Amino acid sequence: MNLRQPNANDATRTFNRSKSVVPMSGICSRCIDGCTGNCEIFKATFRGRELIYPGPFGEVTAGADKNYPVDYSHLNIQGYALGAVGLPQGMEGNPDNARFPNVNTQTEYGWKIKRKMALPIFTGALGSTEIARVNWEHFAVGAAITGITIVCGENVCGIDPGLELDSNKKIKKSPEMDRRIDTYKRYKDVSGMGEILVQMNVEDTRFGVAEYLIDKHGLDTIELKWGQGAKCIGGEIKVKNLERALELQRRGYIVTPDPSDPVNQAAFKDGALKEFERHSRLGFVDEESFYAEVKRLRKLGYKRITLKTGAYSLRELAMAIAWGSNAEIDLITIDGAPGGTGMSPWGMMEEWGVPSLYLHSAAYEFAEILRKEGKKVPDLAFAGGFSEESGVFKAIALGAPYVKAVCMGRALMIPGMVGKNIDKWIKENKLPKTVSEFGTTVEEIFVNYEAVKKLVGTKEIKNIPLGAIGIYSFADKIKVGLQQLMAGVRCFNIASITRNELMSLTRECEDVTKIPYVMDAYRKDALEVLKGKWSVKRDNKKKISRSKKK
Repeated sequence: MNLRQPNANDATRTFNRSKSVVPMSGICSRCIDGCTGNCEIFKATFRGRELIYPGPFGEVTAGADKNYPVDYSHLNIQGYALGAVGLPQGMEGNPDNARFPNVNTQTEYGWKIKRKMALPIFTGALGSTEIARVNWEHFAVGAAITGITIVCGENVCGIDPGLELDSNKKIKKSPEMDRRIDTYKRYKDVSGMGEILVQMNVEDTRFGVAEYLIDKHGLDTIELKWGQGAKCIGGEIKVKNLERALELQRRGYIVTPDPSDPVNQAAFKDGALKEFERHSRLGFVDEESFYAEVKRLRKLGYKRITLKTGAYSLRELAMAIAWGSNAEIDLITIDGAPGGTGMSPWGMMEEWGVPSLYLHSAAYEFAEILRKEGKKVPDLAFAGGFSEESGVFKAIALGAPYVKAVCMGRALMIPGMVGKNIDKWIKENKLPKTVSEFGTTVEEIFVNYEAVKKLVGTKEIKNIPLGAIGIYSFADKIKVGLQQLMAGVRCFNIASITRNELMSLTRECEDVTKIPYVMDAYRKDALEVLKGKWSVKRDNKKKISRSKKK
């Protein structure tokens, strides 16, 4: 089975001339001298390192398309014809009460101080990429009115054109970070749930981001960043201006090709070199410094400290969970490969890291080991390629009872961008048929427009960006779909979901996840039913209360 085809992909805007391609190399089986392209080898011949990244930068998000041997599609969700668990106290489990609209999709995370969310989803890290900057208002307002957490990613202060540093090279002013936080805070009380949390990497720590956030904005949560599922190096962006590249280099960032090199400056002047890359440093994690940093942040006044880790080896996963337990971390987000991003090396996304299902299965295993040793396990969130309610349910069930939510990257960005573009198309009278078939006005097109207007008020609705309404509408779809799935397995709140609600469709999936194969799941109960040795009764506290017949 060929898991991916290298050397040509829409993400890098390349393709093969031939229909017959060598599976391992992706080279056409008949490569002709004189071919006019456009495979990656052809294009890299004259554009070189540019082919490492998807493009055009700032206009796309990209997700790897490698087909792993086992993924979340190899799990299916069970269904039951009796029982109800998680209904409000005092409510009897019967057909009149156990209706899917009664399913409570709220969740919460935190070691001691909990933070509630209206849905068990939150955004990926929206950091220094151009996609995040341009669309921030849509993302932030959408998250705020929906009642989910938004993550402001790394390097936002460090690349801020308006950044002012004091004599100690610490942040004195960051207008871009101020804009991002103020935009979210403007509507944070609409739902009263979720929060904004900001990530820190090596550069952010050196710039004093934590001090700036708590001193000026009073944030009470901050996230330490170990990595992500899309890449095994630090964050990067592209810079198309020489002076800007030199400015970021002076601030201490790694900028390649070196903008201070006369050769590269000449190439830029010639027009051949069109862009530079700004990179973050690799982090170096050790147990003692991790605890020291957590202690330092708490001393600054942070009430909740979260951790984001990536598709590293099982060793690093164990470090995150074990050290996170010792440090009383409030939430650990575990991001698996292949990842999706606005700026990561394409080949790295395709070929690096532990895939999501494998990593998440190991996370549950490691959490169970800690629990059996009498240690408290931090709340977990799974990330890595989720886009719909079935994936959210599977992730929560696979990691139950430790997983409280799912981190969604591109899936929560896309509605923001679509809503923004619908606004543009309406004003330009250029609505595509895919949209205009539902109407030509905002009120006609957005099914949740009136719901949002009720939330924010008749006067304020005119200030809500359409991308925010798009995110609210997408989240509403996730909510209702999740309610239906949960009702089908008789789980009426998030905490009632267990691993029993899943089955493996292949033996390979069973081997990875330890979720029973479809033909083995509930087989023991089935045989007892056939032998007349099993009866059931409905019970609010237990999904199925079993008693053997005498």
